[in-house]
Amino acid sequence: MVIKNIITMKINQSLKNFAFVFIVLDFCLVIYALVFNTPIWLLNTQVAFISSLFITIASFLSYRKNIQGRLSNLDLSKQVNAEQRDKVDEIDDPYDLYTEYEQIPEDELTPEKIKEIINDEKTKVKKNSLKNTIFSATGFLSVYRVLGYATLIFGFFALNNNKLFIPIAFIVGLGIVPIGVLFSKLLDKK
Repeated sequence: MVIKNIITMKINQSLKNFAFVFIVLDFCLVIYALVFNTPIWLLNTQVAFISSLFITIASFLSYRKNIQGRLSNLDLSKQVNAEQRDKVDEIDDPYDLYTEYEQIPEDELTPEKIKEIINDEKTKVKKNSLKNTIFSATGFLSVYRVLGYATLIFGFFALNNNKLFIPIAFIVGLGIVPIGVLFSKLLDKK
């Protein structure tokens, strides 16, 4: 419970940093557009900025839900206890990848046995990649995320069909979100 509260506090502080950085950057962009450019330029930047911000927030929420779902389904009984591992195991296998591995004596290894082991490992990888794809589908097929992309596409076509589209202004508006994420990460480091 304490760990959950600490994580929630850290996420809330990160969200406050994100919001602060995005508001400041967008305010600077609005001032720049009003002073040095036309209102159409401002419209292009704001349509792109709001759409990309909506996509980013939707991605964050959908992946957060995905991770919380995976953590709730995590079976801790299958994991090896940390006290059972010695220092050599921690050095040789820091991520505990080979605990299920059965040691096979070299005299029992034949070409057929090696092929069988390789095929078993390939099926495990295929099974896990399919499982990961199914579990992560909720992250990239989120309704909010799809709506965000639809907003971006609709905004683009609305501007373009009304002969208001300015490509540079649109790209600048799209670039605010990645730049804002970088700046907010710099604030998190402090």
